[in-house]
Amino acid sequence: MQKKQQYYYDNAATSFPKPREVAEGMQSHLQNEGGTYGRSFSGRTLETSKKVELCRETLAHFLKIKKVSNLCFTFNATAAINTVISGLDLKDKTVWVSPLEHNAVMRPLRHCEETLGTQIKILPHRHDGLLDLDSISCDQKTALVIVNHMSNVNGLIQPIQALKEKIAEIPLLVDAAQSAGSVELYPENWNIDYVAMTGHKSLLGPTGTGALYFKNPNSLEPFLRGGTGSRSESDEMPLETPDRFEAGTPNVVGIVGLLEALKHRPTPKHQKSDFLNFIKELKKIPHLKVHSAADESNQGELVSINSLFKDCASFGYRLYEKYEIETRVGLHCAPLAHKTLGTFPEGTLRIAPSPYHAPSDFDFLLKVFFEEGKK
Repeated sequence: MQKKQQYYYDNAATSFPKPREVAEGMQSHLQNEGGTYGRSFSGRTLETSKKVELCRETLAHFLKIKKVSNLCFTFNATAAINTVISGLDLKDKTVWVSPLEHNAVMRPLRHCEETLGTQIKILPHRHDGLLDLDSISCDQKTALVIVNHMSNVNGLIQPIQALKEKIAEIPLLVDAAQSAGSVELYPENWNIDYVAMTGHKSLLGPTGTGALYFKNPNSLEPFLRGGTGSRSESDEMPLETPDRFEAGTPNVVGIVGLLEALKHRPTPKHQKSDFLNFIKELKKIPHLKVHSAADESNQGELVSINSLFKDCASFGYRLYEKYEIETRVGLHCAPLAHKTLGTFPEGTLRIAPSPYHAPSDFDFLLKVFFEEGKK
């Protein structure tokens, strides 16, 4: 592994490196295949359409989704989240959210609050952001519950299957931007109503790709309206899924790359236990404050820290300037999460490894952090 790859710990923002087949597949499509999706009868277009549908089927299989048509492609998790929030009737209704939500959720909801009178409420939780299931009681005006499956700040994994059992028939939207590809997630088996995901993080695909799963497509109005290549005789959106939610020409080359990522997932060079041990060792360093799940059984593979000696921006710059270690600093587009964890407004320095990192890479990080504490 090249040095630049070895020292890249910003995988919660976007994964790097990708499997080499991702770039090869995208290049081959651009140079040799071309063609659009579902818009013609030529061999070129048919082959392209087959790849798009194969990617849909492969992703559905990965998530154990049997009804493949209930999975539509989007350009990212944000687009998928907006599809749900804008597609439901939230006028004068209540939406409950977890305390660790990203702005991909909070900004659309604030718009609903300002324009539709939607009331936003925070679900009861413990100090690390873990939902307190026993204390949850949604009122009759509740139209939607939204939960960030895996926090992009402290890596906490929420018990979404148990939550859905608790709220029963109330619709649940799961933001799986961080978790899809790294945490067990079975939307259909768990009776989840909506799941938003992105392709460029733990699924190891390219940017500009994502997906939305819906249990009942008829529960949503389309977010975008336009050409689909189907029902072209009508100026109304088709009723069939996924066409109803895939207006416009899709990011075909990105979807081809995502297909290759799903087909060539690497064997991780470390175990989750190696990362959990890394967190334990981080907590032993006197000048660091570690932000993680209180119970390691709820911990995903990312963690945030603060230094008692430097603000997080200076700390991150020091790591990059001296050691070429790439991290993410600041509020991570999740001010609500930082307010919950007591790290607002400064934010934190976030460490998010990839499957390509080995235990020795964690040892190197620990050595660096110990050395920085002596200065």
